[in-house]
Amino acid sequence: MTSPTSRRTVLTAAAAAAAAGAGAAASAGPAAAAPGSTPSVRPSAPRAAAPLVDNRFWHTYTDWRWGSGDGTRVLAGVRPGLQIATPAGRTDYTDPHTGKTAAWEYATWTSPVHRSAVPATELITSWNARTPAGTWIAVELSATYADSTATPWFVMGRWASGDGDIRRTSVDGQGDPHSSVWTDTLSVDDAASGVRFASYRIRLTLYRAPGSRLTPTVWRAGAMASDIPDRFTVPASTPVHARELRVPRYSQNVHIGQYPEYDNGGEAWCSPTSSQMIVEYWGRRPTADDLAWVRPGLPDPQVCHAARYTYDHQYGGCGNWPFNAAYAATYRDLNAVVTRLGSLTDLERLVRAGIPVITSQSFLEAELPGAGYGTAGHLMTVVGFTPEGDVIANDPASPDNAAVRRVYPRRAWENIWLRTKRYDASGRVRSGTGGVCYVFWPSGPTPGQRRVLRSLGLL
Repeated sequence: MTSPTSRRTVLTAAAAAAAAGAGAAASAGPAAAAPGSTPSVRPSAPRAAAPLVDNRFWHTYTDWRWGSGDGTRVLAGVRPGLQIATPAGRTDYTDPHTGKTAAWEYATWTSPVHRSAVPATELITSWNARTPAGTWIAVELSATYADSTATPWFVMGRWASGDGDIRRTSVDGQGDPHSSVWTDTLSVDDAASGVRFASYRIRLTLYRAPGSRLTPTVWRAGAMASDIPDRFTVPASTPVHARELRVPRYSQNVHIGQYPEYDNGGEAWCSPTSSQMIVEYWGRRPTADDLAWVRPGLPDPQVCHAARYTYDHQYGGCGNWPFNAAYAATYRDLNAVVTRLGSLTDLERLVRAGIPVITSQSFLEAELPGAGYGTAGHLMTVVGFTPEGDVIANDPASPDNAAVRRVYPRRAWENIWLRTKRYDASGRVRSGTGGVCYVFWPSGPTPGQRRVLRSLGLL
């Protein structure tokens, strides 16, 4: 089959030198005692490895109150959020994808500075919002380097759940002398230089049609900061939990050639197909009215719907990571973020708690036995683990829905997912995603789900 290529491979791996220094410090043991002597002190325990990922998402009433608002109000209740109160101003926006210029009222909210526990080479934002017709939002990010200089405000997304007012879009061509925005990721250009992001702020701008009383509502916004070392392989983990979740199974390949305006179906739709599986696992799905636009007779019209409403008009595809999370969160009481996990064990803990995870990986056909294809970037859904620890995945790169369930060898799978460097078919070094994944969960998680989400910094 054709290799799925729906996800670009532009992520920059972190510096090996910095990681090696941290690893040496963490693994160095106490000096050996002279023969026949008695050590004067007991050997100290090895220091824990430095964290590689830091998550910070603003979502509580207190979180929103701690930020700085201009024209916004904080919505209290079970699911606190941010809305327009009295607009701070009015501006024109020319949509680059339609050429249409329209006036909009706006209000802003800026987060407090978050100092990351990880001096980071990459930042990826996520947001969860509702944007009724006549409204939309922009999400911006500004980071501060270790030398206290700051980046400009970078646009990480202009987003609406629909596409009647604006075309949701990332913004190309953004950067400064040290870093660049690659669709949905702010990345240090040269990780080996030692440049790192020490802290960051998020700015939300909420827009509405002038003179209306409409408002977007933002329930969650934040970022994942990470510094994943260069690595072609990762240590093998030990299986700890066996469980399989009952997740709907959808094939992207039954949609080949559908909707060229949303990247033509098939191999380009791995991300929205995976997202739709998890949305439906949590008991949510589009209504018949939502699907009325889909041509009659097409299989799984909800997958077409997911592709349309995750489509990034600048990137020209459905693989924008935060746009997929934001799509999932348009459904009732669902939260969704993009993050990295540090190990397959963390993923097992989520599955054991009943939370399936969408993972991003790239590999040659020979590197993942049983796949039958190679890919420069592909999303699949991990739904369980066998008693032997092998990975049970709903892989949308399958000929039909019945073939979606796959069992992949644990060692091969964890390596292709967690590594940051790989070789392509021509022997050239390419990047890997280093454990990137989407995590979706309901607003009322069980106590077990809450514990594991909190332990990963997602609550």
